[in-house]
Amino acid sequence: MKETAQIIVFKNYSMCLRDAVGVFTKLLINNLFDANHLSENGEQTRLNFLKILERLSLGNGENLWNDFENSFVTIRKKLDLDAIATEKNDPAAKSLEEVYLAYPGFYAVAVYRLSHQLLKLGIPVLPRIMSEFAHCTTGTDIHPGAEIGNSFFIDHATGIVIGETTIIKDHVQIFQGVTLGGIQVKKSLASKKRHPTIESGVVIYANATILGGDVIIGENSIIGANVCVTESIPENSVVTVQSENNIFLKKN
Repeated sequence: MKETAQIIVFKNYSMCLRDAVGVFTKLLINNLFDANHLSENGEQTRLNFLKILERLSLGNGENLWNDFENSFVTIRKKLDLDAIATEKNDPAAKSLEEVYLAYPGFYAVAVYRLSHQLLKLGIPVLPRIMSEFAHCTTGTDIHPGAEIGNSFFIDHATGIVIGETTIIKDHVQIFQGVTLGGIQVKKSLASKKRHPTIESGVVIYANATILGGDVIIGENSIIGANVCVTESIPENSVVTVQSENNIFLKKN
């Protein structure tokens, strides 16, 4: 029997866009917090944005930039609340300046808030490239589709995953290694809420995992380290792991 050759057609992608978006994101954040940088590089940031949209074959760039730029004051106010929450809750934070300049969790949230706004404007691909830039830079993976309220504090940042349909209310604290994910991965669930809802005032400690779109963590609850949650938790709860491991110290 004669074999039929399979023809594979490869489509070219602008992989260099990843680098271009990284440069754009850094300029954008510098502009957001540094008035001098904005006066010197604001126009370059706009031009970079328009060029990225052109390479993504998206039109209406000027109008999209104007809409995006109009959101900067609101985003900055939200980020200032995030920074204040970080300084207030982290005993290692010595000043707000340290939070703005040195905290990877704050940087990840800054990129999230900007990429989330771009997603709301209906711009495809670019928000996800920005979130992956933040992921590579900080070790924190926040999907731009997540909804995050005010005064959000991420401590240490490394290994955090926040899924696309996650809802996080106000004054929530999350530590390293936390996963807010889906309980199963199926393409058929793409349009469903797959990730948990975290109500206001919740603290989630290191390496906790919370899975499922129907899961709600009630207000002011504490989720302890290494806990795996797949059911809703009522408000004012404390959830911890009951460990059966005993540690013995043998003296010489």
